[in-house]
Amino acid sequence: MELQQLYDLAKEQNIPVLTYPMAHNGSMSVMLSDGRCYVGMDSALRDGGVQERVHLGHELGHCVTGSFYNIHAAVDSRRRHENRADKWAVLQLIPVDDLDDAVAQGCTELWELAERFGVTEDFVKKAVCYYVHGNLATELYF
Repeated sequence: MELQQLYDLAKEQNIPVLTYPMAHNGSMSVMLSDGRCYVGMDSALRDGGVQERVHLGHELGHCVTGSFYNIHAAVDSRRRHENRADKWAVLQLIPVDDLDDAVAQGCTELWELAERFGVTEDFVKKAVCYYVHGNLATELYF
């Protein structure tokens, strides 16, 4: 899914993508009590680049899967919701068949895969962990 397709999906799902200065985390998403979702993106990320694509994919993952938590949530609950958002983003940005094709064509270095899919190397690591090990625990495998 290309960047414009992510924005199109947000529009189709009535999820406004707003720009705010958010240098600390780059992006965030919220769901209001009436079920409406909003995505906020740091203005520095709104440049059509890799970071914008990864952040928007992740935040839409929160909205589409309903994976939200509040500041009082336990750490394990936060991780579970973050993982759901990341898994959704992985499936959208690096589909398993496309990853298999890339590897079969000799694209095996993390940086090569990141360039090919227009994502960060850290995001490629998550995708590889998810498809190979069934989890996002990159710290265990990289």
